[in-house]
Amino acid sequence: MHSLDWIVLSSFLLFVAVYGVWKTRGKKDMRGYFLANKSTPWYGVTISIMATQASAITFLSMPGQAYVDGMRFVQFYFGLPIAMVILSITAVPLFHKLKVYTAYEFLEQRFDLKNRVLGSLLFLIQRGLAAGFTILAPALIISVILGWDFRLTIFMIGGLVVLYTAAGGTEAVNKTHLLQMAIVTVGMGAAFFMIFRRLPPDISFSGAVHLAGKLGKLNVVDFTFHWADRYNFWSGLIGGAFVALSYFGTDQSQVQRYLAGRSVAQSRMGLLANGVFKVPMQFVILFIGAMIFVFYQFVTPPLFFNPVETTHVRNGPYAEAYTKLETDYRRLGGEKQEQLRQMLAAIENRNDGDEAEAMKKLGVVRESEAGIRREAIGLIKKNDPLAETNDTNYIFLSFVTRYLPIGLVGLILAAILSASMSASSAELSALASVTVIDIYKRLVRRDAPDRHYVRVSKAATIFWGLYAIAFAQFANHLGSLIEAVNIMGSLFYGTILGIFLIAFYFKKIGGNATFIAALIAELTVLACFFFTKIPYLWFNVIGCALLVVLANIMDPIWPGRRMGSPEPAEILSG
Repeated sequence: MHSLDWIVLSSFLLFVAVYGVWKTRGKKDMRGYFLANKSTPWYGVTISIMATQASAITFLSMPGQAYVDGMRFVQFYFGLPIAMVILSITAVPLFHKLKVYTAYEFLEQRFDLKNRVLGSLLFLIQRGLAAGFTILAPALIISVILGWDFRLTIFMIGGLVVLYTAAGGTEAVNKTHLLQMAIVTVGMGAAFFMIFRRLPPDISFSGAVHLAGKLGKLNVVDFTFHWADRYNFWSGLIGGAFVALSYFGTDQSQVQRYLAGRSVAQSRMGLLANGVFKVPMQFVILFIGAMIFVFYQFVTPPLFFNPVETTHVRNGPYAEAYTKLETDYRRLGGEKQEQLRQMLAAIENRNDGDEAEAMKKLGVVRESEAGIRREAIGLIKKNDPLAETNDTNYIFLSFVTRYLPIGLVGLILAAILSASMSASSAELSALASVTVIDIYKRLVRRDAPDRHYVRVSKAATIFWGLYAIAFAQFANHLGSLIEAVNIMGSLFYGTILGIFLIAFYFKKIGGNATFIAALIAELTVLACFFFTKIPYLWFNVIGCALLVVLANIMDPIWPGRRMGSPEPAEILSG
């Protein structure tokens, strides 16, 4: 990477860390540290929510996901706008009315202490692991650029995030989110523009879009219902809505964002704006991946996108065999380009026969390419049985480092790394909040001064930072990061959502039945994950529905404390 790129990258990251610490120095009270004194306007809530979701995983892995599997992953977000409306009506006014610091305080008020602790622990386990993914993603970038072991870069990125999160709390997170989302927007826009600048002169924008569609990369919506298919309209609308309800309504990393809003109206507007902008944002990122796929149809891509594993096999006993495969791969790339141009000409001339013939020949070439890639991956595995053979996470990074101009490379990498820092900082801040408010303050020391809890919160931030860093060391073998992090969440979100649904809408069900049903539901979801092939989006529906049904059945047998949740009119008036 050129020295100018290093200057752009390092200057921005250093500025973000220093700015976050400086703007929030001296936060001594819990309201200021955890809720930013409830001073965040609606647009700040929106930006902070989106920045928390849009980690490096989003910008690093999603273009690769579209390159490999097309744009159908966008269906994952179809249920999100529905969830935003529901939560704006119910959860936002309720949490503001109760003046809670975390979502799980409400569970004790509604049920009992054990349900509060259970909800807190489920959140801490899954969100702590998810934070490991968000730290791992930028480590992959630095390891590729510098050739360093990614374990070292995990400590670098994680340490920087812990620094300004522990120093400033929630307000530091919110302040830096504004800067980070700005650089992300500029960086991804620049990458999108450069893709088309790098296409051959005879390939227009419309031609590129035609090719992406013909080659199956614009598969945005699939209305057919396939139970075993991870991404279709119905799994996204139903399963995605359950994911969003749980994530935004019960996950403290998101709840903390709108608890910091100036008022109920400001928090509502922040959530609703997220529902409006999130799906188009994800569409654009996936579309960038589809266009990178088109670009690599006219420029021969690496045989394997992970340069670390490629270097290892080239320096090993299978170097000659791998080199031969690369030569064959380049030859097929030239043949493929010829067939693609013939197909575009047939489309332009509206000649269906020539188009079908070109597609047939193209299919043969692409199948041969796929066979060579399988052979290459086999050699990589023979050379190192522990090698990571899924290179999806490296596709966008490969394009950025190889084909973008000097200076812009640093800007794009700053965008990706800053996205990771923003998401990781929000997660660590939420983990610290729950640890202190729901565990330490409730079970260990209840009546300490605010200064003491702020100090403990900083220590908790450091602890969860180390926890996430430790998990990140082992998370590199879990395939596409964007899928892995959502699978991880789906193992817990259904159960947590079920607890809150009972708390909101089933006033006659007590804490004992809810607690037992939650344990059974969580074990059932884990069994589905380990022993069935059910797509992970449905785990959220299964866990939530099973918990609600079991709690209704078991409540007459194990009645518990019923404090009752506020009436709907009471919530709306808040």
